[in-house]
Amino acid sequence: MLTWIAAVLVLYLAQIYLSTAIYMPAEGIKQHMAGRDNLPEKGLYAGRAERALTNLKENLPFFLVPAILSLTIRDVNLGQAVLAAQIFFFARVGYLICYLLAVPVVRSVLYFIGIAANVYAFMLLFGAG
Repeated sequence: MLTWIAAVLVLYLAQIYLSTAIYMPAEGIKQHMAGRDNLPEKGLYAGRAERALTNLKENLPFFLVPAILSLTIRDVNLGQAVLAAQIFFFARVGYLICYLLAVPVVRSVLYFIGIAANVYAFMLLFGAG
């Protein structure tokens, strides 16, 4: 489980730096290192990367809480909890790719697959898995 928690956190960091890497050429290194008061408008891909990052930030607690609790609660089926974490991770990777490429339906399906994995992980905490 720790591997998948780390993988999701690495994905989170990668998304932070991806968003910045896409935006920095428009912003300029001097502005980026300064107060960043008068920022240029985000381009198409920088905006998408930023929105995908915001979405991951909103969903991260719903992944981390059951993932960490599955390591501490004795009767949790850890194999199933790991599977839920893996599904969440791969759904989020696919979601990011689809968001950047503007693939609407698949992106939404992947979002809900990630949510379903988290719901299942919560159910495992209460012995319903």
